[in-house]
Amino acid sequence: MTIAAHPLVARARRIADELLAPAAERVDQEGVPAGHIEAIKNSGLLGVGAPVAYGGSAAPAAVVRCTAEILAGACCSTWFVQTQHHTPVLTLAKSERPVRERLLGPLSRGELLSGVAYAQLRAHPRTPVRVTRERGGWRFAGTVPWYTGWGLNDVMLLAGVTDTDEALFAFTEAREQAGLRASPPLRLAALTASRTVSLELTGLWLPDEAVALRMPYPRWAAADRPRTLNTSPAVFGITEAALALLDEDTAAPLRARLSEVRGRAYALADLPVPHGHPEERLAVRAEAYEMLRTATTAAVVAGGGRAMSLASPAQRLAREALFLLVQGQTAESRRAHLDALTAGPS
Repeated sequence: MTIAAHPLVARARRIADELLAPAAERVDQEGVPAGHIEAIKNSGLLGVGAPVAYGGSAAPAAVVRCTAEILAGACCSTWFVQTQHHTPVLTLAKSERPVRERLLGPLSRGELLSGVAYAQLRAHPRTPVRVTRERGGWRFAGTVPWYTGWGLNDVMLLAGVTDTDEALFAFTEAREQAGLRASPPLRLAALTASRTVSLELTGLWLPDEAVALRMPYPRWAAADRPRTLNTSPAVFGITEAALALLDEDTAAPLRARLSEVRGRAYALADLPVPHGHPEERLAVRAEAYEMLRTATTAAVVAGGGRAMSLASPAQRLAREALFLLVQGQTAESRRAHLDALTAGPS
């Protein structure tokens, strides 16, 4: 079976063409509606990489990437809300703790949508969220600067650093509760529609049964590193969407370059050693960003003055491209990208 013929790819394409893309400019201004999330839940896409035994599809990486490209190219805000879900699923799939049996099935089947609150771990050695042991559970204190999908997610995977320098992840309901308060939705240059807030943790207590992962921080960071080295499929999805706004003479050479960069990026992602070739991965990631910038800029130029209207997909895609420049960014990836920008043409 080809990737394009895979049932989940076909479902993603149908949702993108019939629901997401036609509403993308309105959603960009008004917010991701619950109906978009229900369609994703009912499609099986939330279980694309989840174990079959728990109701998922355990699809190949190529299928996972293709569905992400399709959703991001149609409506980046909707893609960004639902993409948070896949980290909790993978975390539970590898966990041997009781919470696995409670949540992995509902998350894999799309009965529940999960968000994530763990990017602050990448600020280490700073610890924006501290976790302390208390009464057969754990108490969380600090600030989560970014939490996406507030009001759409059912549960969240929350992380902090313990007094013994462990990374600890635990599940809780995605709602205000004792010790957890959300800010008003953040006004962002792009993806305000994703319902992103900050979270103030003033002693949120979670029981041991809520813990999905606990390990020394250096071990967690080593496993997390490949996430920030590889190129997000969303970069290619938005690039494709921008090229679709151009005439064929303009788009053809850019599309050929895109295909070549995408091929190298995914070949690196599929290597059996996830930490291998870090410099090459970062270099290809920078090339992909350059393709993204070129394609979205070309779409704005081709659109002329109309591209400045909020009803124009060109300006939306250009702003979404800016967002992807910093999504999942670390000091290492930032430095590599800045070096590529200042090096100039080879």
